[in-house]
Amino acid sequence: MSIVQLVYSSRPFGFDLSMLGNILMRSRRNNARDNITGALICRADLYLQWLEGPQAAVEATYAKIIKDDRHLDIVRRITRPSSTRMFPEWSMRDDPAEGWLWSQEEIDGGVMDRAEAVDFIHVFERVRDLAKNP
Repeated sequence: MSIVQLVYSSRPFGFDLSMLGNILMRSRRNNARDNITGALICRADLYLQWLEGPQAAVEATYAKIIKDDRHLDIVRRITRPSSTRMFPEWSMRDDPAEGWLWSQEEIDGGVMDRAEAVDFIHVFERVRDLAKNP
């Protein structure tokens, strides 16, 4: 079965742990319903999300995210077909990535704009691997 994998980044607007909890609860419910899996790196300065599943469902989810006023400066980083999922067990894995991902200064300096698709893939491979071997 062919799926699509989509990665986007954005800056949170009004981020707090309560808002994050609501996002994760709703995402997990909706993603399970829509056969979407993925992971969300979420910090006060960054959302970086991996979505994977049927193309129509992933694109519909991304369209909702674009309209969501809790996101600023949304940038699609990767869209690619795949025959396998990176996060088959997780309707939405979350990780704050505070100690190992780019710093706020690096993000402000444009590190994500200089990154290539493979760099984002490596980030999410690390999220997957850390979840398997905490």
